[in-house]
Amino acid sequence: MKLRPLSDSTLAQVRAEVARPRYVREACRVGWLHFGPGAFHRAHQAYYADRLLERDPRWAISAVALHSGAVRDALAPQNNLYCLAELAAAAPLRVIGALHEILVAPSERPAVFARLEAPETLLVTLTVTEKGYCLGGDGQLDLAHPEIAHDLRADGAVRSVIGFLTEGLRRRHARGVAPFVVVSCDNLPDNGPTLRAAVTAFAAERDPALARWIELEVSFPRTMVDSITPATDADLIARVAAECGLDDAWPVQRERFTQWVIEDVPAVRLADWAAVGVTLARDVSVYDRAKLRVVNGAHSMLAYLGLLRGHTTVAEAMRDLPLAHCVERLLREEVAPGLRASGSFEVGAYIEATLDRFRNPSVRHQLAQIAWDGSKKLPVRLLPSLAEAMAAGRPFGHLALALAAWMRFVVGRARARGALTDPQAERLLALGRACTDQPEHDVEGFLALTEIFPPHLARAARFRSAVAQAYLELGANGSLPDEERA
Repeated sequence: MKLRPLSDSTLAQVRAEVARPRYVREACRVGWLHFGPGAFHRAHQAYYADRLLERDPRWAISAVALHSGAVRDALAPQNNLYCLAELAAAAPLRVIGALHEILVAPSERPAVFARLEAPETLLVTLTVTEKGYCLGGDGQLDLAHPEIAHDLRADGAVRSVIGFLTEGLRRRHARGVAPFVVVSCDNLPDNGPTLRAAVTAFAAERDPALARWIELEVSFPRTMVDSITPATDADLIARVAAECGLDDAWPVQRERFTQWVIEDVPAVRLADWAAVGVTLARDVSVYDRAKLRVVNGAHSMLAYLGLLRGHTTVAEAMRDLPLAHCVERLLREEVAPGLRASGSFEVGAYIEATLDRFRNPSVRHQLAQIAWDGSKKLPVRLLPSLAEAMAAGRPFGHLALALAAWMRFVVGRARARGALTDPQAERLLALGRACTDQPEHDVEGFLALTEIFPPHLARAARFRSAVAQAYLELGANGSLPDEERA
């Protein structure tokens, strides 16, 4: 029997064990705009907004998709309601009601700017992935990036998130409206200041006075977000239908663990964040560095080594004991020495908790999804730990192994004539096709990619030698060094 779709009109029919919005949606106001309404946003920031709305009606979300209208088209018939499933035993579903609307920027640009200009819009958040910031290898805005070059000529008809933020702030400044707070929720080192620098650099190209105003008046707090969010699949859709009693075209799922840390600056004290589990911290860098280097860094190693060894999910890869041993040694011996404890944060306990999360069989986190956009992820997930270890004279062989696994992954995709999800896909696939399985030749080609590998690191003999040795030992099938099989 075909089930009725989830919507405002059918919400009362949701089964009793499913949590529903405990507020009147029609009474809520949009005070929050978000760029990038993908699965992570809907499982993370929108979840916190849903809880805020139980206390304060100002935090309904206007979500903006920069490219695809798929999420809008799936959720519009559902009045933007959807289910969140936590991947834990006996965890109930939760219907999220925080999304007021989903706008698709290319076709609804005036509506996007109306939200950005509105005095009621107090908070703008982003989950657009690393590549959405259009940064160069030096971490600064790439003015030659096609989207940035277009937006600098566009006179308001912008396409990039940097363009939208700058134009939205320009319009508020021109009208005498106070700026919104801009909160990056992407895995960038020092994400708030990095985003501030990109926006001010863009603004300076068009109006230096605007750039100075942004620099002085707009708050870009540092943040850290964390929760493993596997992609929606047919099993999830079937589970949600069975447990909810209604059809949901695009539910989302995540592990039970979720964390959001925001730099405690006056501008962010707009809501009762602590009441919904958000941490306000004076020093976010401790959390941010740990998440990037421990969770994300280990994920990247698992993705590339796991795929080479025939695995499909994180939990499956963690059942491969030699591979799990590799990951644990990476974290405990090479990453942990570059981290520091602070307050209640303890490095060893964080690593142990991370390994436990990875072993959770309920979380089917696809390695292929984690492997996306390696050219943007590796410079922030692995290279900082490696550079610090090398400078301090510490071991870095497992970090080099993770990089070599990525290179082998690219070569494999190129030889199989497969697709590669990466902003550098065309260049990487051409490089992969030119590889000969001679470590020095192949590794030299990859290390010449200055957008990924800083020249001072790529020229270091110890680094080149370690990566080449790991590349040789891995072969095409992800064979691990003898010591890892012991």
